[in-house]
Amino acid sequence: MSTKRLSWLAVLIVTGWTACSGDGDSNQPAVSTAAPVVAYVASQGSREVMAFTVDPGSGSLVPVQTVTFPSGTIPVGVAVSADATFVYVVNQGADTVTGYKITQSTGAIAEVPNSPFQVGTNPVGVTVTPNRAFLYVTNQGSNDVSAFKIQPGTGTLTPLAGALAGTSPAGIAVSPNSSFLYVVNQGSNNVSAFLIDQTTGALSSVSTSPFAVGTTPVGVAISPTGSFLYVTNQASNLVSGFSIDQTTGKLTPLSSGPFGTGGFSPSGTVMAPSGAFLYAANQATNNIAAFSVNGTTGALTLIGGSPFPAGTTPTALTITPNGGFLYVTNQGSNDVFGYSISGTTGALTRLNGSPFPVGVTPRAIATPGRP
Repeated sequence: MSTKRLSWLAVLIVTGWTACSGDGDSNQPAVSTAAPVVAYVASQGSREVMAFTVDPGSGSLVPVQTVTFPSGTIPVGVAVSADATFVYVVNQGADTVTGYKITQSTGAIAEVPNSPFQVGTNPVGVTVTPNRAFLYVTNQGSNDVSAFKIQPGTGTLTPLAGALAGTSPAGIAVSPNSSFLYVVNQGSNNVSAFLIDQTTGALSSVSTSPFAVGTTPVGVAISPTGSFLYVTNQASNLVSGFSIDQTTGKLTPLSSGPFGTGGFSPSGTVMAPSGAFLYAANQATNNIAAFSVNGTTGALTLIGGSPFPAGTTPTALTITPNGGFLYVTNQGSNDVFGYSISGTTGALTRLNGSPFPVGVTPRAIATPGRP
């Protein structure tokens, strides 16, 4: 695995500002409207994680805190629990995941007991289940998934038995009902699907898994209803689409796909909380593809004006819980672009004050609840 290819990975997280936190699962508790909405950015080059509050009116990112990691530790992925209580950071250089407890009134973070926690080799992706019970990490070097139980109250991680994935697993996402885990395998061009034991967190393969996708898949997003799954394929410049059997977790390719992005090297992908729009970061052409989503068939259609300009080498995307703002990390220009989202068309408009400066080589951005 080349350094360049590793830099393409994005861990993509979307959340709900109110009852849609937890990837659209209305059974999950809402993030308190009294607390500020926060975003966390992991920058691998400067070995730091920055915490921001999101201005609810303008969408501006306001810096709260910067946490710098020791030499040799490379933060590349971030996931936040659906209730905005804990944030977890994957450290590629140290083969660990660091846990933090969030001060909900400010968004500031403090390390949880016994952190960091050992994972597999060369970890890149991380996700917290919508029910906040378990955490999973993709390890590109050891071609597997590390699993943990999250201790309520403290956020400490207890190791569980993991599972083998395909070659160079990258993007990772959990279904809204916390029943299925999907892992994108960058090297073997497929998606591994797992059943999650709701009591123990143990993983078992879905029947006929893995499922073929395009060339060099990286990002993955699941619709808020849990009906559809989408994968970005960097080398084939396409988005693969699947319907999800919500009983078995099995994936069936959409007959209308795959879908062109209007650009090259799509990396991260994220879906609006409403499920009406899907976005993908085109790294090689420095723009963002925007799609409308057919809620019945799952088919994607590029919306007017797409793709929309971004910074240099855009990688990871997130959307605020009310669906009003989208943010993208730009690895080449060391910043985050912010956009307002048209609720009618899904079109993007750059925010005043954007771009927002971050550390060197920002790799991932997260708000509570996804992937």
